[in-house]
Amino acid sequence: MIQISISDEIAWVCPGLEILSIACDIENTPSDPELWEEITKEEELFRSNYRIKDINKRIPIQATRQAYKKLGKDPNRYRPSSEALCRRILRGLPLYKIDTLVDLVNLISIRTGYSIGAFDAEKIEGEKLVLGIGRERELYNGIGRGELHIQGLPVYRDKKGGIGTPTSDEERTRVELSTRRLLMIINGYSGNEGLDAAEEMAISLLQRYVKGKNFAIGRIIKK
Repeated sequence: MIQISISDEIAWVCPGLEILSIACDIENTPSDPELWEEITKEEELFRSNYRIKDINKRIPIQATRQAYKKLGKDPNRYRPSSEALCRRILRGLPLYKIDTLVDLVNLISIRTGYSIGAFDAEKIEGEKLVLGIGRERELYNGIGRGELHIQGLPVYRDKKGGIGTPTSDEERTRVELSTRRLLMIINGYSGNEGLDAAEEMAISLLQRYVKGKNFAIGRIIKK
């Protein structure tokens, strides 16, 4: 299990932050029709229950946006990934179909409102991840976004550099069809309320769709 810690600089501005980490062995596939049927139903349900103006009121999204503001980052320009997914649904745009694992993570994010990092654990350099704050001109290539200016964003760093922010994960440690060991990080900037349900949901979906096994679960709180 990769050790995850919260730096003092993040703990100072996000005192309620609690992190849920889930590591497991998986078997990824290009696409799963049953999963996409579940995603389609979730989209329909979401459209019936929310309007654009309601998205930022979801507690996990609201808390993540507040963390951005405290760190000096504009959440309307650098939206948390969960918010971006929800807005895409309400704008009538199709969700991207990537692969079963990524699609599954997106489903959890839509249902819970949490921004979720998904990493190929075997690509992470070293045995530790530290959550800190992005620095000026720090090199970071967001998945599908190219160079991302992460100054002021919460960022997980391994021995080599940044691998994940609530806005976008880094290309270097992205999950692919070849991924065999997953590290999923669910960022609870709103605290631990809802994390138990998110954990249960994630484990169930991972077991069902990508044959998740050999789970290692962690909770990280800065004390």
